[in-house]
Amino acid sequence: MILKKQKIIKNDIYFYTILAFCYEFGLGVETDFKKCENLYLDAAKKGNGLAQTRIAFLRRYGRPSVKIDKKESDRWIEMAQKQGRKAIEWIEKVAELDKHPAVVYSLGVCYHDGICVEKNAEKAVYYYRRSAEDGLPRGEGILGYCYGEGFGVEKDIDLAFYWYLRAAEKGESVSMYNVAHCYEEGIGIEKNIDLAVKWYKRSAELGNCYAQNSLGYMYEEGLGVERNEKKAVYWYKLSAEQGYQWAMCNLGFCLQNGIGCEKNEEEGASWYQKAASQGHSRAQHNLGHAYQYGIGVPKNEKLAVEWYRKSANSGNSFALHSLGYAYQYGLGVEVDEEMAVKLYQESANLNHPPAQLSLGCCYRNGIGVEIDEEKAFYWIKLSAEGNNDLAQNTLGHLYEEGIGCRKSYKNAVIWYSKSAAQGNMWAQTNLAILYDEGSGVKQNREKAIRLFRLAANQGHVRAQTKLAHHLFYGSGCEQNREESFYWYSQAAAKDSISAMYHLGLCYESGYGCKADAEEAARWFEKAASYGDQKSYEHLIKIVANPALMDDIFKYGYVAPCA
Repeated sequence: MILKKQKIIKNDIYFYTILAFCYEFGLGVETDFKKCENLYLDAAKKGNGLAQTRIAFLRRYGRPSVKIDKKESDRWIEMAQKQGRKAIEWIEKVAELDKHPAVVYSLGVCYHDGICVEKNAEKAVYYYRRSAEDGLPRGEGILGYCYGEGFGVEKDIDLAFYWYLRAAEKGESVSMYNVAHCYEEGIGIEKNIDLAVKWYKRSAELGNCYAQNSLGYMYEEGLGVERNEKKAVYWYKLSAEQGYQWAMCNLGFCLQNGIGCEKNEEEGASWYQKAASQGHSRAQHNLGHAYQYGIGVPKNEKLAVEWYRKSANSGNSFALHSLGYAYQYGLGVEVDEEMAVKLYQESANLNHPPAQLSLGCCYRNGIGVEIDEEKAFYWIKLSAEGNNDLAQNTLGHLYEEGIGCRKSYKNAVIWYSKSAAQGNMWAQTNLAILYDEGSGVKQNREKAIRLFRLAANQGHVRAQTKLAHHLFYGSGCEQNREESFYWYSQAAAKDSISAMYHLGLCYESGYGCKADAEEAARWFEKAASYGDQKSYEHLIKIVANPALMDDIFKYGYVAPCA
């Protein structure tokens, strides 16, 4: 055993460091990551370089029951680096003399991350391979990683899966996670979601934080398991409590939006903060979004921009877009439309559909750039092809009007339909109008009414007005003046001039409501104030009725003569 061969006395700090090493790798004792963590920490605080390198590893990559903390990891690495190769002297000696695979693997890690030696991918792989060929599960797993990423070797996903599976079958939790990921994505093996879930579960139940997060995602999306948002939150939380930043971010999102748990915006923002402070770019973006809109934190647009910028500096496409939006509209920064376009472009180049749409709109409207309808069409089409419902609706409009492209009602219908299928109320309305008019499609007023109703229920004013018209006149449906009155009221309250006029008609003649000349005059007067001639004419007729003159003056619809 390593302890015996080193002839270390028990009051020596190295005894506890190497004892920790034994607990980490299960050498002569049962593997116990919690015990090794505590022993490493104690020795590291007393200046032991070897302990500092190993606790740095555990803090960076985590192991079951050991919390990830990248900032702390960086601090331990910095302390170990000050000792130079002396910090890993024991590892180098034992790797060459004893050739124990756990020590050989650990030396590979030093070369992998450049800890107390110059970073060298080929040397890292050399030591990983030695440990793997001697049967060390962690060595097998990390060798699989090298093949999967092309780190120090030519990329070979088949060999990556081979080594992952070899280690996973020995119970190595990280490799179990990687096997699951390969099955989920079809990397080096045929895609199999059921087997992915099986391996994620095995790894998660051993306490692996990466697998716990992925299993949570499978439950959230219903991939290979019945969708269960409560179970998703359960696994996200287990992973987040071990410091895994993606899980912190996912848990924050669930709490912020009440997914699988009671909505708690403050706690959601707190988890974003924890992950963001560890440098997680998506969490930094989400925290910025929380500050921009005051979700779980006091609204602070300047802080929002700070977090967007931190995330954008890591190349996060969401943050680049959000930062561009801030510059376009002067949120927390001075308006700078050219900077907005630059940031939109960077995000769009990373295939972020919302940024592609924003960039297209800038070219369409000459915001920060010269108007260029062909470029507008190009970027909006890219965004639409990325399944962005807003872009799909906009692209439909471009085809309908022939902006930056050849006019095509057929293509307009195709893209409006795609957007409408995602619940976009603008697209539902636009598509309904085409069906109503028979433009690009065979006229189908029943379908138009169904689409108008979908959009009207979401509050779309034009759809509410159009639906009310059909119900009022019985066009394509059974006449229903009571329901038409309801929809005219909804749309008129949102300043639809046509709805105001028709609401005036309803009150004037008692269509779907009790006749009320005063209310009729009120709505005709309001529509007339927007320049609606028909409303003005009806208002004059009401004013000309002597029986209503006193009330008309009373309610101020017409000023009395001096």
